[in-house]
Amino acid sequence: MRRGFFAVLGFTLAASMACVPASQAAAAKPTQSTESVGVYKVAVDHGVSLADAAESMRLRANALNLKLVAELPLSKQVEAITGKPQHTITIYQFCDAVLANDLISMNLDFAVYMPCRIALIEDAKGQGWLVMMDVNVDAVAKEKRLPQALKDRVNKVRNALVDIMQAGAKGEL
Repeated sequence: MRRGFFAVLGFTLAASMACVPASQAAAAKPTQSTESVGVYKVAVDHGVSLADAAESMRLRANALNLKLVAELPLSKQVEAITGKPQHTITIYQFCDAVLANDLISMNLDFAVYMPCRIALIEDAKGQGWLVMMDVNVDAVAKEKRLPQALKDRVNKVRNALVDIMQAGAKGEL
């Protein structure tokens, strides 16, 4: 379990190091390729604090019926260990428990995608970013032979996560 967490964390952090310039971030959209997984990243708008972005994400997730099942203040843990101030890194985990159960019942491999994670990261310049693993639902559905109804539910969650990130980036309530 730890290995999986650190693998996802490493992937998330590595992705965040390849930041899109802020001027391009507002328009940053993932490209759907034949790859199963990509990265979706958006800059937090100037004037929106990281605390406001986090609160906006919590509120939007609740409105979309996705439950916040964990909040991991990674930078605070590093600060406690090293005694040195850190740039913010907090990982929010959201879940649609019924969909998660249905997917895992179909194929245990789906557990690696759960729960859905959005990282709130402050880069070295103080710019806030929201980063998530962007699953190419079409590629995964084809590979895992998902029935259309299940594929539609997965797509709905993926789109809800993008909505949560957009609300967070803009500080919307």
